[in-house]
Amino acid sequence: MPEALHAALPALFISDLHLAEDHPETVAAFLGFLRGPAREAGSLFILGDLFEYWAGDDDVDAPFNRQMCAALRALSDSGVQLFYMTGNRDLLAGDDFARMTGMRLLPDPSLLVLGSQRILLSHGDALCTDDLSYQAYRRQVRDPAWQAGFLSQPLAARKAFIESLRKQSETAKQEKTMTIMDVNAGAVEVILRQYGHPALIHGHTHRPARHLHRVDGRDCVRWVLSDWHSHATWLSFDGRDFKAVVPTQT
Repeated sequence: MPEALHAALPALFISDLHLAEDHPETVAAFLGFLRGPAREAGSLFILGDLFEYWAGDDDVDAPFNRQMCAALRALSDSGVQLFYMTGNRDLLAGDDFARMTGMRLLPDPSLLVLGSQRILLSHGDALCTDDLSYQAYRRQVRDPAWQAGFLSQPLAARKAFIESLRKQSETAKQEKTMTIMDVNAGAVEVILRQYGHPALIHGHTHRPARHLHRVDGRDCVRWVLSDWHSHATWLSFDGRDFKAVVPTQT
């Protein structure tokens, strides 16, 4: 098991922003978050799907992508530690993206120690084991050989493929139950046991909540992060308490 990660407090956790030019309210909320609440943090953890999609680090010169990367770099330069775990929409974010933004890339899952609190971080899609077709797709696109072959294609071809894949995904979701697309309780218990019964934070399902799991006689808290729309939402940890923050919309 990899060595546990340490970071500065207070720590903020976000995921599933799905940033895109055609969602300006969410973009504005993100930029406001980076200029405001995030500046008061010791560390910020982004647990996947920051972008609606990321076609490869060679797409960083697109004006929108460059703007988002510059905003993250400004936060990093201010002294806040930034950590990034890719999700299913941005799994092609790599070392060049990390260098440009000043972020550290994390494997999924990653174990974090903040004070006396042990926290397991994940995007969450690996825990949706009832969705067999998705898990087969996930294994394919997470394979390094597949990614290398895909990234060797022209950027325009990659973007066209991703756009078609997004449409297929939306159609497939309409044919699946919410239960199938949610995490599997057994898979959650397995990973909590494997990592020594920590707290668990993940996103992906867009079903924000606090869950309590009883595993081997121990209580383990699981926090599901919210997706973003026209306002910012995050989970904070100050070394003692977790707090889900959903600011009042104005």
